Amino acid sequence: MRVSSLKRIFGTTFVVVLGLLTVGCKQKSAAPVQAMQAMPVQTIAVTMAPVAQSNEYVATIKSRRSATLQPQVSGRLTEIRVRSGDHVKSGQVLMEIDSQPQRATVQAQHATELQKKALFDFNTIEVDRQHKLFDAGVTSRDAYDQAQQSYDNTKADYESAVALRRTQEEQLAYYTIRAPFNGVVGDIPVHVGDYVSSSTMVTTVDEIGDLEAYIYIPTERSSQARMGLAVELSDNSGKLLETTKIDFLSPQVDPNLQGILAKAPVHATPEILRNAQMIKARVIWSTTPMAVVPVLAVTRLGGQTFVYVVRQENGHMAAVETPVTLGDTVGNTYSITSGLNAGDRVVVSSTQFLVNGMPVMPQGA
Repeated sequence: MRVSSLKRIFGTTFVVVLGLLTVGCKQKSAAPVQAMQAMPVQTIAVTMAPVAQSNEYVATIKSRRSATLQPQVSGRLTEIRVRSGDHVKSGQVLMEIDSQPQRATVQAQHATELQKKALFDFNTIEVDRQHKLFDAGVTSRDAYDQAQQSYDNTKADYESAVALRRTQEEQLAYYTIRAPFNGVVGDIPVHVGDYVSSSTMVTTVDEIGDLEAYIYIPTERSSQARMGLAVELSDNSGKLLETTKIDFLSPQVDPNLQGILAKAPVHATPEILRNAQMIKARVIWSTTPMAVVPVLAVTRLGGQTFVYVVRQENGHMAAVETPVTLGDTVGNTYSITSGLNAGDRVVVSSTQFLVNGMPVMPQGA
């Protein structure tokens, strides 16, 4: 009696435990179904767009007309009338070199000139007098010839003194450094009191507005370089400043930079670009149709870039993680060099909540 009661109790307990386990298993199996409900997402079809094939290089802005000023004489600077960045006109005085020694030379030469002129004036009168006496038969031919020779000698001496004085006066102008043309003054590395010579660079003057970009294209791209290629100039922050075209290609390779010099005209104002400024130059080799997707569609993980492409899987739409290779940006889109085809639908919303193969409910065009 006691044994049969224990069997009934044990059997009842087994049924209850088995029932609880069955219910628990049903609840656990139902949980994944509820977690995999389709998520509404915005999608967009991949389109083809013209994408520029380009390379970016460092370019230097240079003036087409730039002068490095060096004195033609030696001496100490007594005055600097301009500052770096000043706008000057052709012929404007920039600096003065001590000209006192040269002025003393001019004065001495002028005194010599006056002395020779006095002698020349005397011999002019004397040759005329001897000519009249010779015609009257009062004096000999030899006396007249000597007077004529003295006249010729003093005339030559006087003319030489005049020429030398003028030359010395012209050299006085070399002690004044003037602007060779209208432009902007560059750096001034000298100071008042410095001794300068013909080998001293005192400043530069660059013509305003007439600028060009110097771009060195690597030799491996030389076969693609040609006249008329489009060039996008931008500052260091990436802001586009101007679009121009190559109008010069050097026929030789620079041995130091191992590149070909290309030049492109620059029309930006001096307030935007200045001589010797370093900027970025993107040379556009060609334009090719490529797949493009919005920037928001691209996800990065562990150095890999991918997008979620909506595909049909097991009777429902799923977000499939698809690796892609990015090209250049085109506005607010990325060009895709590999991984997508035109017409693929990519997810552009809620990508941070997606996992590979997750059911989605596509929305959008």
